[in-house]
Amino acid sequence: MKQLVYSIVIASLAVGVFPATAQDDKALLKKAHKIHDRAFTIDTHADTPMLLSRGGFDVTKDNDPRATNSKVDYPRMKRGGLDAIFWAVYLGQGPRTTEGHEAAKKRAMGIFDAIDKTLKTTASEAELATTPEDAFRIGKTGKRVIFIGVENGYPMGHDISLLKTFYDKGARYMTLCHSSNNDICDSSTDPKGAEYQGLSPLGEQVVNEMNRLGMMIDVSHVSDSTFYDVIRLSKVPIIASHSGARAVCNHPRNLTDDMLKALAKNGGVIQLNLLSDYVKTIAPDPTRTAAMDALLAKYGLKNRTAMSTLGEEDQKKARAEFMELNKKYPVQLATVKDAVDHIDHMVKLIGIDHVGMGADFDGGGALADCFDVSQYENMTVELVRRGYSKKDIEKIWGGNFFRVMKAVEKGTIKEVAIR
Repeated sequence: MKQLVYSIVIASLAVGVFPATAQDDKALLKKAHKIHDRAFTIDTHADTPMLLSRGGFDVTKDNDPRATNSKVDYPRMKRGGLDAIFWAVYLGQGPRTTEGHEAAKKRAMGIFDAIDKTLKTTASEAELATTPEDAFRIGKTGKRVIFIGVENGYPMGHDISLLKTFYDKGARYMTLCHSSNNDICDSSTDPKGAEYQGLSPLGEQVVNEMNRLGMMIDVSHVSDSTFYDVIRLSKVPIIASHSGARAVCNHPRNLTDDMLKALAKNGGVIQLNLLSDYVKTIAPDPTRTAAMDALLAKYGLKNRTAMSTLGEEDQKKARAEFMELNKKYPVQLATVKDAVDHIDHMVKLIGIDHVGMGADFDGGGALADCFDVSQYENMTVELVRRGYSKKDIEKIWGGNFFRVMKAVEKGTIKEVAIR
């Protein structure tokens, strides 16, 4: 299934690829490599299409993550033993007007087209999947498996029929909102606070239609009240495609223990985000913060994700300046150990059947020792070190998510006992 070479894994110790605690334990590494190599692995959230739609990015090339600011390509997926990945059709929140929604729809369709074009021109290396069965079939050929999700319901506007359009183009989940409220629901991070105290009337229709279509509802980014509204309304399990545990890192993007318990009772799954700010509370760097504030002010932006709302030329300039800022003031990153602390907490709280991986690579996800998809085996090494079994790890790397995907496809909900 994978094209990993164990001698390379062992040699990697010399350059510090794996966690320090595992460097002198070749037996553990051998066990972890064997598990990782045989498991069908899936990452449920990456923003790689932003690079594809801007042009000039070759996904068939082994790109330097620091030179290109990219974390995902086919060679690195193979090297990291990653079989499948969800590429997000992402749009930052823009004006909530008829014109704004129409422009967002146009941009979203452009991203779908960029994914389609990429997969057609790289057909010998990757293929689109819409079901777990597709994924296993494609995986057996040695190709990378590409799924599609939509991040932010904003481009749907008020046209419910567009959900079917997204589904027909291959999307199998939609994140209801992003960093700001939209016409569907309240966001967990909108500075203005709650607008609907959860889902809007339109949002309730969206939940029902997604259930009907067999499209997974993604509650990453939504407010706590939105989360509970979705849990109440959805007739099938839901997902958090890239989130963490708030008890481990107190950020509103993460789920509280009560939310995690509700997610498990619903039969759903939380996929662990590797964006360091959501993994571990890191002391801010005042110099970097000032530089970032100045950059955002220069382009009239509230946050970095709003760069996607700029015109094409301004986007290029702003992103280039952001890359230079990162070089001058590198951000302190959390570690694989910090990330697995979330998995430990969630597994102890709600059981092994409700946890997976959704790193948010190319959207900010990065750890010091899992900086891109090529280093994904490091996660398995740490899981083995902490005593997770082969069966446990296979569930985390894809089994749990595929269970939910099949349940949503069939339109059934199954409650799973909480430990």
